[in-house]
Amino acid sequence: QVQPVESGGGSVQAGGSLRLSCAASGSTSSNYVLGWFRQPPGKEREFVAAISKNDLNTAYSDSVKGRFTISRDNAKNTVYLQMNSLKPDDTANYYCAAGTRDNSYYTARYGYEYTYWGQGTQVTVSS
Repeated sequence: QVQPVESGGGSVQAGGSLRLSCAASGSTSSNYVLGWFRQPPGKEREFVAAISKNDLNTAYSDSVKGRFTISRDNAKNTVYLQMNSLKPDDTANYYCAAGTRDNSYYTARYGYEYTYWGQGTQVTVSS
């Protein structure tokens, strides 16, 4: 099994950028579809972005499309989330997740499709 560990969160002003990292220890990350979710204060967890096992497909929520970029480095067992043009609405606890799929091109958008979750990293965007 794999254990995701997030890092890179912090506080930033609106319009700024942050890059989140997630190291997937315990197994080879190329065996897993990887994704990012977030949970804003007082709200439910929501999908942010996902990337397929073979690194050829990505998916984004409408709220972050064009501003966030997900990428992975299977040699380092790491997935990244580059967040640009941040808005106060992006304030949330961000979670990395890993799931198993036979289809190497598949991007998973729903939480139930992921088996392994990190502890989260807080992102705060001030206006």
